[in-house]
Amino acid sequence: MRTTRILLRSGPVLAAAALPIGLAGPSGAATGISVSTSGSTVSVVTSACAQNNGSWGNASLLNSSQTNFAQGRQSALAGTTISQSAAWSNVSPGTYSVIVVCSNGNTAGTQSVIVSPGSAPTIPSTTAPKPTSSPSRGVAGGLGGATRDYGPLTLGIGAALVGSGVIATGWYVRKRRSKPYRP
Repeated sequence: MRTTRILLRSGPVLAAAALPIGLAGPSGAATGISVSTSGSTVSVVTSACAQNNGSWGNASLLNSSQTNFAQGRQSALAGTTISQSAAWSNVSPGTYSVIVVCSNGNTAGTQSVIVSPGSAPTIPSTTAPKPTSSPSRGVAGGLGGATRDYGPLTLGIGAALVGSGVIATGWYVRKRRSKPYRP
């Protein structure tokens, strides 16, 4: 009876855990590459290529008028056995296709990407920021929230007070326990 309850309770959890595994099978994998953009930079990452004669392979960035790998802007893949990547900078806005061909001649994947026109870069100010006023009562942060630096004398006196409080508490507790209990 107890085993049946455990199986009934854990069944939905196991099914939910197995769902991503089933989706990641052959029907769930559309491409072996991942393409991303950041401003005018396009980058591609894959883990499908193996190193052959010191090379992982090449990636090519094709605009809408280019039709094959050789016509595109090519970049050599770099990385490790876990992940290989390539990037193109100063890419003008538009729609592009990224193709990755491994060093053994197999195509790792093809994916389209849209590069959006970015905003103009901002130049940081060279003037110093204006100081802001501090709170009138300081920072109420407890330990570590001090508003000024105390010297060693003040810290020593504080430590002595805390230490004597601990000693007095220990003395009181010991004295209290030594008396016999009488209800």
